[in-house]
Formats: sequence, C-alpha cells, structure tokens
Amino acid sequence: MKPFDDASQILFGKPSDQLDETEREVLLHSREGRILSEDRNVAYQSKQSPGERVADAIARVGGSWTFIISFLVFLFIWTLANTILLTKDAFDPYPFIFLNLVLSMLAALQAPIIMMSQNRQASRDRFEASKDYEVNLKAEIELMALHHKIDTHFVGEIAALKMEILRLHEALRNRM
Repeated sequence: MKPFDDASQILFGKPSDQLDETEREVLLHSREGRILSEDRNVAYQSKQSPGERVADAIARVGGSWTFIISFLVFLFIWTLANTILLTKDAFDPYPFIFLNLVLSMLAALQAPIIMMSQNRQASRDRFEASKDYEVNLKAEIELMALHHKIDTHFVGEIAALKMEILRLHEALRNRM
C-alpha cells in the first residue's frame, strides 16, 4: 500500500498512483503541514530567460504613452528638419522615403516582440491559474480534514454522553 492511498482515496476518490503531479504535491504539502502558496511574481520571473525579460521590457516601453509621445515628437522634428530647416540639403526630402523605411523596420521588429510578450502573458496567466488551483485544492483538503476532526470529536463526545446517560440510568434503577 502506498503512503497516500488512504488519503487519496478519501479526498480524490482514486488511488495514489492515479494522482497527477499537482494533486500529489498538494497532498504532500498538506500532510507535512507546509505552506503551498508562494510569491507568483518571483516564481514566474525565476523561470524567465534573459531574452524574455528584454522582450517584456521592450514591449512595456513600446506600449507606453511616453514612447508614443516621444515618437510623435521625433516624427515632428524629422519632418520639420527635412521640409523647413534643410530645404536645400535635406537628407530625406518629401515624401520622406527614408523615414518610411525606418518606420517599417521599427514596426517589423516591434510587432513580433510585442507578440512574444503577449504569449508570455498568456503563459503567465496559465501559471497563475495552476497556482490558484493548487492553493484552492489544498484549502479544500484542509477543510475536509478539519471537518473530519470535528466529526470525530463530536462522535467521541456523543459516545461519552451516551455512556454517561447509561451510567446515570443504571444508577437511578439501582436506587429504585
């Protein structure tokens, strides 16, 4: 018989060899009285590679108002410089073909980075959902254990009261 067979049969309705990794881990934490919850940000960030962290930072900057406003200022200065200030020797005269190339290259690089960041956000959401499931499962196991303890305690008290009633009944019968 495996160490978790009784508990797994009672709590999950299946033998311990049919428990998945999460159920086994939660049962172990519960049996040992260890805390299961953890700081999800630290846990998730510890699993990220340096490239993923850089991509998230680029996506964070590229999707901010600071980036949008500063990029609009850059476009305004570029246009102003090439139409008014450098009328004779403009390095990118109207219709701003070089600016168009720069913008296309920026979009070509920025879009996949933002998509990678969104994919990681979806992965993070799944990670957090699995942690929520683990914590909820452990809470449910602990509640069931408390109910069992209370039920056992009440059954013991009822048995003791029943014995006391029988003893009192016997004492009354002997006095009559």
